[in-house]
Amino acid sequence: MADAQRSVTAELDRIAPVIDELGERFAAAGHELALVGGPVRDAMLGRQHNDLDLTTSARPEQTEALLKGWADAVWDMGRAFGTIGCRKGEWQVEITTYRSEAYDPDSRKPTVDFGDTLAGDLGRRDFTVNAMAVRVPERTFEDPFGGIADLGHRVLRTPGTPEDSFSDDPLRMMRAARFAAQLGFKVDPAVVAAMTAMADRIAIVSAERVRDELVKLVCGPYPRRGLTLLVETGLAEHVLPELPALALERDEHHRHKDVYEHTLTVLEQTIELEHRLPGGEADFVARFAALMHDVGKPRTRRFVGDGTVTFHHHDVVGAKLTRKRMRALRFSNDVTDAVAQLVELHLRFHGYGEGDWTDSAVRRYVRDAGDQLERLHVLTRADCTTRNRRKAERLRRTYDDLEERIARLSEEEQLAAIRPDLDGNEIMEILGIGAGPEVGAAYRYLLELRLDHGPQSPEEARAALLDWWSARS
Repeated sequence: MADAQRSVTAELDRIAPVIDELGERFAAAGHELALVGGPVRDAMLGRQHNDLDLTTSARPEQTEALLKGWADAVWDMGRAFGTIGCRKGEWQVEITTYRSEAYDPDSRKPTVDFGDTLAGDLGRRDFTVNAMAVRVPERTFEDPFGGIADLGHRVLRTPGTPEDSFSDDPLRMMRAARFAAQLGFKVDPAVVAAMTAMADRIAIVSAERVRDELVKLVCGPYPRRGLTLLVETGLAEHVLPELPALALERDEHHRHKDVYEHTLTVLEQTIELEHRLPGGEADFVARFAALMHDVGKPRTRRFVGDGTVTFHHHDVVGAKLTRKRMRALRFSNDVTDAVAQLVELHLRFHGYGEGDWTDSAVRRYVRDAGDQLERLHVLTRADCTTRNRRKAERLRRTYDDLEERIARLSEEEQLAAIRPDLDGNEIMEILGIGAGPEVGAAYRYLLELRLDHGPQSPEEARAALLDWWSARS
């Protein structure tokens, strides 16, 4: 507790230029103001960030008036929920009127009622570790629900009963899993029980809000914890049913790898390899592709006479299922395309070690991966979860060899920008034709020629084009 208090004091000193000025400004106008929620929790954990959440007795229009003339910019997109935002130098600040909110049993949108007290506002928050506040400018600490003790024990509890909390806002069940993934906290058994009993209530929450929580969960430091909680409580059946479906039943006659556990291991190994990707930060596309890469297996599982099991074409089926799920969760087309592409390509490498790939096959691998090539490298390496060290080392060396060939060919041929040796205008001029489907067919022919044989001189490409054109006549 002493360490937490020292961390809070240090953080309050760091953000003093904002909270002291704002606190005095609101107090002079007769309003209460307090730093609340995540910033207080993170300060105790020794985390720093420049996004500050505050709560106030002032109504939104009063908050907006007090910010004008002080903030560099003010916005009110959250006015309907009592929130006014602003920027002051490097700080992003959101100030929300004391409130309580609840869902109608059949509505996807919460109703918002303004409150009058800080204690009442804290009581409606999701978890005790987020129900702590520091009044400003006086800097008095408010912890009516034992949040600091729960923070010390690294446990997630609700301020009131979890049933009441999740009834008021079912999204809090997703937030429990998300905080488990972000903070590495365990979830109180009573909270887990309520999540299990009320899992179907998540259906009234919009797909966009569920998606946003899922992204934060997957990008957390401990996503296995959050995902396991979703599966064990039954929430995953409603938001990501492809995940629990991976827990395929096994019997003594048909033993095969536990696909669910394999998937979580691939996700963790993807995280370990993220340093290979540009940016070096949590990469949602790579992580979600790891999570979805085998979702086609339940649909494609077949038992063979000798007791083995096959999953033929699970890559293609999995890509289709991935697209369907991500569209249901309202992901953007770009993100959906990237993840589905990785799922569809994740098996492509496995034929490499069985025979010598030609340069043509390597070019096609690069061409098909496109701008997802680095992520495909990571996913393919992460997909090796064998406990056989000799086999794992052989796979690693084989993929090292493929990457070295890609690097060599890229240097020689600029693989990332593979184009036919003649462009559309040159094709039309050589063949004496105008724009139309024949130009597209010729372009595709020359592209295949380029992939098969590498770069050609203009004369060689011209001769090949004319031969192709003559054969069509």
